[in-house]
Amino acid sequence: MSVERIIVEGGKTLTGTVQVSGAKNSVLKLMAASILASGTTTLTNVPRISDVALMEEVLRHLGATVIAENNTLTIDTSNLSCYEAPYELVNRMRASTAVLGPLINRFGKARVAMPGGCQIGSRQMDLHFAGLEALGVAFENKHGFINASVPSSGLKAGRVALGFPSVGATENLMIVASAIPGTSVIENAACEPEICDLAEFLIAMGAEIKGQGTPVITIQGTQDFSPVTDYRTVGDRIEAGTFLVAGALGGGPVTVQGFNPEHLRIPLAKLKALGCVLDIAHQSVTVTHEGAFKPTDIQTLPYPGFPTDLQPQFMVLAALADGVSVITENIFENRFMFVDELVRMGATVHLEGHHAVIEGVKQLSGAPVQASDLRAGAALVLAGINAEGSSHISEVEHIYRGYEGLVEKLQGLGAAIHHG
Repeated sequence: MSVERIIVEGGKTLTGTVQVSGAKNSVLKLMAASILASGTTTLTNVPRISDVALMEEVLRHLGATVIAENNTLTIDTSNLSCYEAPYELVNRMRASTAVLGPLINRFGKARVAMPGGCQIGSRQMDLHFAGLEALGVAFENKHGFINASVPSSGLKAGRVALGFPSVGATENLMIVASAIPGTSVIENAACEPEICDLAEFLIAMGAEIKGQGTPVITIQGTQDFSPVTDYRTVGDRIEAGTFLVAGALGGGPVTVQGFNPEHLRIPLAKLKALGCVLDIAHQSVTVTHEGAFKPTDIQTLPYPGFPTDLQPQFMVLAALADGVSVITENIFENRFMFVDELVRMGATVHLEGHHAVIEGVKQLSGAPVQASDLRAGAALVLAGINAEGSSHISEVEHIYRGYEGLVEKLQGLGAAIHHG
């Protein structure tokens, strides 16, 4: 049980500018992909979050030398000697399977504990297995470990059709296919910006990849990878969306910078539908809002649809709308786990399967609440910005998995928030 809390005093106006960090959902995969090349890779715009620290530990366990300095990460994989990612390291991180593909390429085998992290839904590991088996990888799952091996005849380039555009499966397939001579094609691939970031990183390492950001990715493999110097991680669109919601709740104007607004096309459209005024620039968005929010309907879908990672934050806005909103969660079956906590703060939410019907109220009420996962924790902090009185959020280690300096950044915008 966590003893640390985040305490928010509601009712403050938020104004100013906030800089988002590098994308959590990208940098973890870049760190893992560094395994492919023997030598020193440097990543910049790296967020200082607990998931990155955990991935550093995983890489060190595998034999890499990892040096973190400010927001730059130096990874030397010259002396990599281990192909097992143990349970005690990866059980706390959903991105643990990111090392599966790189280890297969580097050692011809891998032993990786089944992933942990937020309890918001299944990992759909069958998509990873089916895709990689189509390229020749053999799997045996025993005692909570994924055991992968490459046959003596080697892997074969091929065409893989994913049953669902899974981000993790697409990433592992891209990585493994990048080391197989010949041409491989991934159909129904995930299209997220983080996929594009990994593709550009792999291209810088020596692979030939086309179609990233579309449902069909073509990879021309190589066995001659080179480490990459000064690769800058893409800005975190989910963090950006979180601060845009904070700005809307706090009135603004709040300018969120350091990300590509094109990566949030549908969330930005939903902010407008909710009644927010947006000024969209090249690498920033400014949000202002007055009065009650307008009701709207949201359904989460794979990119470029509305991201599941922003659903809890937008539910806070819907909870304050003048009318009824419906949010449909299509990605993670347990993403509504935090609803009971939001109801404790005065929201009116009725769950019907994977639909949440939200009847807006004029203001939320401060209360002691508990973060069930990363994005739920952020949403409860945002709810505290609006709420009358004091909100105490516990289990905040979830929040630190994905947000660098969330409390300090909100303080910079004028929020009455501190660590407790």
